[in-house]
Amino acid sequence: MIKSCRICSADFELTDSDLAFLKKVSPVIGGKCFEIPPPTLCYECRLRRRMAWRNDNHLYERKCDFSGKKLISTFRPDAGVKVYDKEIWWGDQWDPLDYSRDYDFSRPFFEQFADLLKVVPNAHTAVVQGENNLYTNYNLANNNCYLCFAGNYLEDSLYCYNAENSRNCVDCLFVYDCELCYQGVQLNGCYNLKYSLNSSNCSDSWFLEDCEGVRDSFMCANLRQKQYCILNKQYPKEEYFAKLAEYRLETNDGLSHARDLWAAERLKFPKRQLHNSSVENCVGEYINQSKNCFDCYVIQAGGEDLKHVFNGFPDFKDSMDCAYSGEKAALMYETMACGASCQGICFSNICFINDSNILYSNFVTGSKNCFGCSNLKNQEYCILNKKYSKSEYEELLPKIIEHMKTTGEWGEYLDPKCSPFGYNETLAAQYFPLEKEEALEKGFNWSDFKAPFPTVAKVIPANQDLPDIDDVAGEIKDWALECEISGRPFKIVKEELDFYRKYKLAVPRKHPDFRHIERLQIRNGFRLFSRNCDQCRQEIDTTYSPDAPEIVYCDKCYFAEVY
Repeated sequence: MIKSCRICSADFELTDSDLAFLKKVSPVIGGKCFEIPPPTLCYECRLRRRMAWRNDNHLYERKCDFSGKKLISTFRPDAGVKVYDKEIWWGDQWDPLDYSRDYDFSRPFFEQFADLLKVVPNAHTAVVQGENNLYTNYNLANNNCYLCFAGNYLEDSLYCYNAENSRNCVDCLFVYDCELCYQGVQLNGCYNLKYSLNSSNCSDSWFLEDCEGVRDSFMCANLRQKQYCILNKQYPKEEYFAKLAEYRLETNDGLSHARDLWAAERLKFPKRQLHNSSVENCVGEYINQSKNCFDCYVIQAGGEDLKHVFNGFPDFKDSMDCAYSGEKAALMYETMACGASCQGICFSNICFINDSNILYSNFVTGSKNCFGCSNLKNQEYCILNKKYSKSEYEELLPKIIEHMKTTGEWGEYLDPKCSPFGYNETLAAQYFPLEKEEALEKGFNWSDFKAPFPTVAKVIPANQDLPDIDDVAGEIKDWALECEISGRPFKIVKEELDFYRKYKLAVPRKHPDFRHIERLQIRNGFRLFSRNCDQCRQEIDTTYSPDAPEIVYCDKCYFAEVY
């Protein structure tokens, strides 16, 4: 079945297996199946709509609406929602059922849901366990981290995103089991790497790409189990270190020259069509130890029977159109940040742990058989946060679904107008940037809130050079630096300066948000293209567009080149 997206007009295909999955995941209420209709949006527009509900890395000062305590929150002060300190939110000092309301069949569901969202308190951040993580969000069991987001079991790190089981890492994106990495993107099991991409089990090296088991090397790509290499040429140990010293990486000029040189040199090495590992019948990017995954992006071990999944956690199965979801979850459709042993979740944002049969809800945990609920804990048979008996629930919910069919809401994800975030605050803006007018035209919110910048002793202009790291004054921690790209001021914290000094790294001149966007752009995207292998000319699926400057090989030609 070919359909046209009602927002962008792009054609998209729905296969027989897609329709079978929708029937499989459709809710059964009182013994009757209420079928989910085929989507009206293309995959990218569906993903954008879900991402508009997630603010990872914009933090604001505001007060707890329960205690008056000052907080650092993911909800800006003018967001129009209640926010509680997460310790209070998880406690028993308040009851989400106190905000319940009856369903009004004279109004669309999304209007009623938006009203509920405005009054039910939210936890100020999605941070669980760990210590000293004031300026973080979407983290589990992190310790001593600063401006780190969407990562778990991370220690003593700064400016990281999706870093897992790692420590002492700075400015990294999607790194796993790593230590002492700087400006790393998509690394696994690496130690002391700088400015490296798509590599695993490498150490003590700079500017690596698609390398495995490489040590003490510089500006190398596609190497396996090598040491003392520069631009893929191997040297005796002493000669390697002598040549490496010639690059003067401890100086600002030397590092800048090396970065520019590698940007040109890396294009001379062939790239693998897709960066997948130990997969069976999979098409997508960064899929690991999984099978039967189509058009998926970042799937960790154990993924199975997935389609259109963006960032699936371990053992995620039998699901479609999900983002940041998984970990022993199954039968999920159109979800954002739902997982941890959840099943039967549809059209919902943040189902935390052990949830089942949840529809059209926002942030529920330990609950089942709920519809249209927000910030609910350990409940069952609730609609708009109102508790019902099983029989009452099964009598009312079918009527609501029929009502939603008449309003055109049934089968659509949560209306982005209900989101407490402006489009420009969310994950959607990182992957699908829009100007304000275009975002509003497409039905998204927008934030014009400008947080006041802390008072500083002085601001260093973007055009003013800084000395090499050994000569940088300690007072820089009391100053602000102007971003050389955006002009936005940003600060250097003590732990950050200590890291740069210890490892002889230049103080960055770009705002942390801009550095994050640059790392996202370096990494392969989630759109699949058809192009020809630059070696054998076979047609291949790849995340490198046909007009991209990289040389791209099919797997057969790539591995023949590497091995």
